[in-house]
Amino acid sequence: MATCLRLRSCPAPHLRRAPPSRVCRPRADCPVAPIRGYTRGPAGLSSALLRTDGFVGGLWVSAAATFPVHDPASGAELGLVADCGVPEARAAVRAAYEAFCSWRGVSAKERSSLLRKWYDLMIQNKDDLAKIITAESGKPLKEAQGEILYSANFLEWFSEEARRVYGDIISTPAKERRALVLKQPLGVAAVITPWNFPSAMITRKVGAALAAGCTVVVKPAEDTPFSALALAELASQAGIPPGVYNVIPCSQKKAKEVGEALCTDPLVSKISFTGSTATGKVLLHHAANSVKRVSMELGGHAPFIVFDSANVDQAVAGAMASKFRNSGQTCVCSNRFLVQSGIHDSFVKKFAEAIKTNLHVGNGFEERTTQGPLINAKAVEKVEKHVRDAISKGATVVTGGKRHPVGENFFEPTLLSNVTRDMLCSQEETFGPVAPVIKFNTEEEAVAIANAADVGLAGYFYSQDPAQIWRVAERLEVGMVGVNEGLISSVECPFGGVKQSGLGREGSKYGIDEYLELKYVCFGGL
Repeated sequence: MATCLRLRSCPAPHLRRAPPSRVCRPRADCPVAPIRGYTRGPAGLSSALLRTDGFVGGLWVSAAATFPVHDPASGAELGLVADCGVPEARAAVRAAYEAFCSWRGVSAKERSSLLRKWYDLMIQNKDDLAKIITAESGKPLKEAQGEILYSANFLEWFSEEARRVYGDIISTPAKERRALVLKQPLGVAAVITPWNFPSAMITRKVGAALAAGCTVVVKPAEDTPFSALALAELASQAGIPPGVYNVIPCSQKKAKEVGEALCTDPLVSKISFTGSTATGKVLLHHAANSVKRVSMELGGHAPFIVFDSANVDQAVAGAMASKFRNSGQTCVCSNRFLVQSGIHDSFVKKFAEAIKTNLHVGNGFEERTTQGPLINAKAVEKVEKHVRDAISKGATVVTGGKRHPVGENFFEPTLLSNVTRDMLCSQEETFGPVAPVIKFNTEEEAVAIANAADVGLAGYFYSQDPAQIWRVAERLEVGMVGVNEGLISSVECPFGGVKQSGLGREGSKYGIDEYLELKYVCFGGL
């Protein structure tokens, strides 16, 4: 738990709200450059929300360099964003630290009210926020609109949870003593988020942190910084005090050093990261030296099991929802389809028909589109590599299997059969629109294949056998299980994994505990 001390080097601004319509400049003694202003952006995007500078201590501040953000569908440049480095990261942490010394004392009711105002502004601006997501991530607009509602709901949820942080009174053997347990905010939280849910992954973490009384420094993914900056604009409009919510965008080139700076800064008490397992391990190593509290939501390799007793049509519908949302680029996407021999052929046939009938590849702004681009060329190359490897080892392409002619970052929704466990798509998370089907014979075999991975975020299975449902749900080594259901995320429910899929839980009533410290108080002499 952080102890507030007076900082003499690079003091953060006092807690006053910076008017969103006015250009603000940083203090002369902080290592940040002046603001450049708004970007005009492509037609249809809100210039009021499309900010290009970092947000530190309630001020819009630029860096010495910029980096481009591109539309993955067309390759067009959306704008140049401040390429913040270690100095800006340190300044943001200091601003957050000084803000914490006041924010922790703000009543839960007032914190709740401010989070609710932020939620209201997100709802009022939901269409513009969704367009920003589609522009920078390629996600189909309907999915982006769904993400904004999901994202805003985390602010609403934690605005309510802010007033439900309860302690305890414990009976003791001694009559003259009373034992109390307090829950207190940890301090400054460094929040590092991915590109695939550029809004929701921020509010799921930040909503809990602010509700608990913590302040945050957000480092968004270099592919999708505009959503984080738009949230900063709305946070300022909502009256969130300066320094409570800070954003430091940076390029891929600087991401490593900025991440290390955040994880090693002694003023940071908490690290929350969503991303790859490999990167999570690096951040854990950095955080270990100062023994920081850490939450990690890392890679997945979700199994989707279809037993002989399953309703095939329901299983196909669940597979479509679980696999192809965001073109297969979600951490809980089904990555391995395990189908029992008795129902295998029927499932593959109907799954292929559903893919061909219901999925339409195109630009995310086109109304008919259900499958947008992959985020970048590297992502497409990985998908191609997995498909080539599977084919070379005997897999059959039922449908798809190659790049889509609509653009360089597009790949056809792909269904593979005759897949075996030695193929890359069975061993690694593909993070793309590829559904590999493995045939199995017994329940024990399916569970063994599902649990063979060293990660365990989500798992799904379809069965109509009540006894089997209980057995498999309890035996799957994952943090979340969908039984006869392909979509499992909800703000009310805990999100997180086991094994190398991470530490801690986000969302739900448990999410706020990640930002709270328990303090035992022994009151004697009574």
